[in-house]
Amino acid sequence: MNKLINKQSISKWMLLLLTVTVFTACKKNFLDTARQGGYDEENYPYPGGSGPYDQYIFGAYNSLRDYNVHVDGFLNATSIRSDDADKGSTPSDGGADVISMDNFPVLPNSGRANALWVGYYGLINRCNNTLFQIGTNKQIVATDAIKLQSQAEVRFIRGYSYFMLTRLFGKVPIIDTLFADPAAQNNVPQSSVDQVYAFIERDLNFAAAYLPAFWDAVKFPGRITSGAANGMLAKVYLTQQKWAQAMNVANMVMNSGQYDLSTPYSTIFSEEGENSRESVFEVQARADAINTTSQGIQYTSLQGVRGAGPWDLGWGWNSPSAGLAAAYEPNDPRRARTILFTSTPTTPGVTIYGEVTPVGLPNPRYNQKVHTNPATRAAVGNRFGWWMNVRILRYADVVLMYAEAANELGGANNITAAKAALNSVRFRARAGNNSILPDITTNDQAILRDAIRQERRIELAMEHDRFFDIVRWGIAQNVMNAAGKSNFNAARDVLLPIPQAQIDLTGGVLKQNPGY
Repeated sequence: MNKLINKQSISKWMLLLLTVTVFTACKKNFLDTARQGGYDEENYPYPGGSGPYDQYIFGAYNSLRDYNVHVDGFLNATSIRSDDADKGSTPSDGGADVISMDNFPVLPNSGRANALWVGYYGLINRCNNTLFQIGTNKQIVATDAIKLQSQAEVRFIRGYSYFMLTRLFGKVPIIDTLFADPAAQNNVPQSSVDQVYAFIERDLNFAAAYLPAFWDAVKFPGRITSGAANGMLAKVYLTQQKWAQAMNVANMVMNSGQYDLSTPYSTIFSEEGENSRESVFEVQARADAINTTSQGIQYTSLQGVRGAGPWDLGWGWNSPSAGLAAAYEPNDPRRARTILFTSTPTTPGVTIYGEVTPVGLPNPRYNQKVHTNPATRAAVGNRFGWWMNVRILRYADVVLMYAEAANELGGANNITAAKAALNSVRFRARAGNNSILPDITTNDQAILRDAIRQERRIELAMEHDRFFDIVRWGIAQNVMNAAGKSNFNAARDVLLPIPQAQIDLTGGVLKQNPGY
């Protein structure tokens, strides 16, 4: 690799990397708050900072809210592509670029695929810049312990970014430094998926070793912890079918004392449920009457009910599918918390806040997990939910990963442990009603496997895991066929195409995925 970049070249490199026509950046304003993600190199310092490198670390946090990271392409690629969600809105809204994410195939010239590529590599660059500053900036004085902790924080974000990239695109270039010549990054070829996963594991293991178990919840709500690193590492291991490693690190999270299933399912996704005992990793957002969008994320706006007047809450994208609506066990309360139904002339649809939905909305179903509190809308003076956090990793997900890994390892003790973990999630879901969601009692590994997979689908519905789950389970073709997505071809569509714009930029160094 080329020699490390000097400080004067950093801005030039970032500008090159982040240039794309569909890119939308969040504005940044200084507020008298220590919420992480609200600051970057341009507006540091802030009151009550905890570390000398936070000016760079917070720039990476801020990029987690970027439109190209956790908004448009993210919703399309992780949810709308699955059997649990449809594009929603009106038939033509979004054009062919979005419709292809729902109906397949996604084309190499997809603006959303290119935006995801640019967004996550932009985030990686923020992390590499921070690591560069820690390693070379002699004007910042810090102890070795602070340096290790600071490195750990951004290595988590970098590892997570590569995990997203390799699940989306397969083989991707590993960029782990800055370059003296910004164009030199175009000469880095794709690494194998195994090599990318090995890199991710190193980053997340480092993060788990040097991050604290918790932060000051008032100053730094949602800041990344060792539990988040181990929880993400569990998913990385699970994706590779490294069952023993996945079970071990998930168990570390479960025994950390930092998380539990005490938060009611009905509360988790509300404004009040943010950063609860259920939260392992959330993208942070906020808004008030003065700053309605500048410290927030547009994630909720794209999924809000698409209506008129007070029901003009968003674009109406990412609509729960009929198949998901039919997948719940009788009287499972998670169904009503997940799916918001449009009223019909004979059946009213009612939100969790008691609002009756209009008749004649464009879609029969909307994502209730992002429905905002009308009192918050009134207080902020905005209907579009920019203040809502994005749940990336929840504790129930970790518990179900533990259950899956234990069951796959097999043996009487592991089967018992898997059932106990699975049933703890079902216990919370039944909310005291013992007539529903009975415990799973089977000792048959195959039957228990199906039960765990079904529980993941229901518990984590509309939370961006379903597509990746059916791919790693090897059942994507059958599931998509059953959902009526006849254009889906697992030999091609389990991965997005490598964006043609990136192939062209590299002069053919990047190679296209099979089938495109």
